[in-house]
Amino acid sequence: MTSQAISLKSPQYYINREISHLQFQLRVLEQATDERHPLLERLRFLLIFSSNLDEFFEIRVAGLKHQLAYERTQVGPDGIPPQEVLELISKLCHDAVTTQYSVLNDLLFPQLLAENIRFVRRSQWTDKQSAWVKRFFRTQVLPVVTPIGLDPSHPFPRLANKSLNFIVALEGKDAFGRQSGLAIVPAPKSLPRLIRLPDDISEPGHNFAFLSATIHAHCEDLFPGMEVKGCYQFRLTRNADLIVDEDVIDDLASAVKGELFSRRYGDEVRLEVADNTPAELSDFLLKQFNLSESELYQVNGIVNLSRLIAVTELNIPHLKYPTFNPGLPQSLKSSENIFDTITKNDVLLNHPYESFIPVIDFVRQAAKDPKVLAIKQTVYRTGSNSEIMDLLVEAARSGKEVTAVIELRARFDEESNIEGAARLQNAGAIVCYGIVGYKTHAKMTLVVRKEGRKLKRYVHLGTGNYHAANSRNYTDYSLMTANDNIGADVHQIFQQLTGMGRAAKLKNLLHAPFTLHSKILSLIEAERQNALLGKSAKIIMKCNALTEGQVIEALYQASQAGVKIELIIRGICCLKPGIEGISENIKVRSIIGRFLEHSRIFYFHNEGDPAIYCSSADLMERNLKHRVETCFPILDPSLIKRILTEGLNTFIGDNVQSWILNNEGEYTLSTPGKSTPKMAQQILLDKLAVKP
Repeated sequence: MTSQAISLKSPQYYINREISHLQFQLRVLEQATDERHPLLERLRFLLIFSSNLDEFFEIRVAGLKHQLAYERTQVGPDGIPPQEVLELISKLCHDAVTTQYSVLNDLLFPQLLAENIRFVRRSQWTDKQSAWVKRFFRTQVLPVVTPIGLDPSHPFPRLANKSLNFIVALEGKDAFGRQSGLAIVPAPKSLPRLIRLPDDISEPGHNFAFLSATIHAHCEDLFPGMEVKGCYQFRLTRNADLIVDEDVIDDLASAVKGELFSRRYGDEVRLEVADNTPAELSDFLLKQFNLSESELYQVNGIVNLSRLIAVTELNIPHLKYPTFNPGLPQSLKSSENIFDTITKNDVLLNHPYESFIPVIDFVRQAAKDPKVLAIKQTVYRTGSNSEIMDLLVEAARSGKEVTAVIELRARFDEESNIEGAARLQNAGAIVCYGIVGYKTHAKMTLVVRKEGRKLKRYVHLGTGNYHAANSRNYTDYSLMTANDNIGADVHQIFQQLTGMGRAAKLKNLLHAPFTLHSKILSLIEAERQNALLGKSAKIIMKCNALTEGQVIEALYQASQAGVKIELIIRGICCLKPGIEGISENIKVRSIIGRFLEHSRIFYFHNEGDPAIYCSSADLMERNLKHRVETCFPILDPSLIKRILTEGLNTFIGDNVQSWILNNEGEYTLSTPGKSTPKMAQQILLDKLAVKP
């Protein structure tokens, strides 16, 4: 039996890929039941699961339905019909949604109630609360809501993706003698889905009413003279993937901007309804949206759970993670000029345990320093109100040569990136959008500074985005260096992104889609050869996903040769460890904790002279072959040792938040047993962060 026979050439591989994606979502949901997390953080995990599941339908399920619509009968080279995959996904997702609402209703809501956080149902409103809600409805809701009676002149409305809506059963005739029997009430996005009840009419604590309950209670006010026989909430999920034909467009920014509107009204993929909705109304909605019964999700509660996120922001310290202040390396504490510091030694930052502020300061000093002539940066995600974007605008206005390579197709950040591009262009910066057909996912900043008669390059490279908020919640590495070879490599990559020409031969950096994939394979092969020669051989890889077939095959072969392989894969993993004769030397774990594990690190023992790379790329075909990515070596021996200890071995030793993958594709949460509990993220917080 060869490793190829396990999965890589079989239809089951493509099923496993989708199952693995859902397994990760379920590991996130599992955190909502883990009482080692504070209560509001457990609620946050449940809401993250809800948001992740939305995206799963918007992108992955929508993609499979798109294949099915065009009668593409293959998922992969020897794949299976997408209909079969969709049926499997439907079963798994229905089970997951049932679990989700059970956790919310039976576990979290009672525990929140015990902490005086109440979601007050209509049946529980006091007379004073009922009167207050009625005034709120008439003054805040009624003026902006638009009920739509269904008749030949009012066809079924086009409803936006993931919007809250109500289907209303009516009886009687209106002022014009119409008697359709049905109406749709879209809830305006301007209205809060969660309404805080005043303290003076409520029990002590935090009391909330749902917008859905408010509309239910006063639905008859929307249809005066009609009898409301029933009012039921529902939500529609649509295909949210942007489709831009880059071969036939002249202006990518205009094309993406145009597609953003259509995202709200893409093809339907899922219908959620309250579980008390009569079957005839659910069937009516399914027919309107051309969905099947398997795409109907009946939920025991509100249909827009992500709107509960405001509750997790309540200032109740004992229900949240302890606050911390990110630390700083000693070299940055003792110097005000960041360029002097980087000239002396490379600087490594381990986010979020160490601050992202030095990265912002790197751009700030570059923007203000009269010796700096040029700043070049890739922009994948920066977030709204980005300080880094403000500094680039400032630098451009002050006459510096500012170049921004902005990825307009960074999913769900397209709008903010378009706005950022316009601001930079108006300030006089050079803005381009990378390479047609290849997302620019690399994270790099190049600063060119005149020092005496020479020009010197300073570089920031990262595994994460230039997004200050994410840097507090995602684990990532930043490297700041004045290494001449790395500076020259980054310069060459920017030349490729903004100009035209053959792929440059880089000295230190690995570069997708050109050298990264082949170099990873050759590094794995070198460890395999060392093992065959009886030498010590080891590989450790940490990333978000492992799905690329050739990398998986190479790891299987290395395992068979005796290479010890540790994989820390947060999300999708299509490799199966522990199969005798195939992968018994491979261990796979997934760390799920307070922070989203996002850093990508590749370690190779290299005959005792370790080679460590950090990367913007995961081990997926799209990253290695269809994106612009950078993978940078860590050259300073002290930093190599630090990443091996902090970034890899600490996580391998985690016995609290590690989910271990077995050879059947199932994950089991590790337990310390009689050993000392070791939680990698907490260890790094204690070591690197500063307690307030």
